[in-house]
Amino acid sequence: MNNESKKRNTQGIDEEYVMNLMAGGARKEGMQAASVENPRESTKQEVKKQTKKKSLQKTKVEKHLEGTYGEHFLNSHSMEKRGDKSIYIRQEYHERLSRIVQVIGKDKIPLYAYLDNILEHHFDLFEKDITDDFNEKFKPLF
Repeated sequence: MNNESKKRNTQGIDEEYVMNLMAGGARKEGMQAASVENPRESTKQEVKKQTKKKSLQKTKVEKHLEGTYGEHFLNSHSMEKRGDKSIYIRQEYHERLSRIVQVIGKDKIPLYAYLDNILEHHFDLFEKDITDDFNEKFKPLF
C-alpha cells in the first residue's frame, strides 16, 4: 500500500475520539452523538469534564491525607475484632489489598482493619456528597 492511499483512508478519522475511545472515556451514546455533529467538539468537552472531575477528587484526597499512605491507612486501627459480618470483594482486589497490607503495612495490621480505615476515610471524604444524594432520593411519606 502506498502513502497516498493511507492518507486518503485516514482523513475522515477523528484521532482524538479514537484515542479517548481506547482509553475508555467514550460511551455508547457518545459514539452515536459524535457521528451527528462535530465529534471533536463533543470529545473535547468530555475530556475537559473528566479532567476537571479528576482534579477535584485529587484535591479532596490531598487535603485529607497528611503523611504517607501507610501512615494514614496501615499503622493503626480501632477495631478489636472482625465482627460478625462478611463481605465479598473481587478476587483481584483481595489480592491487591493483601499485598498492600503485607508490603507497606509489614503485616502489622489485619486486612479487615485496613478496609475499615479505607471506609472511614471514604465516608469522611464524601460525607456531604453522600448526604446530598441520599436526601435528594429519600422522599418522606409525610
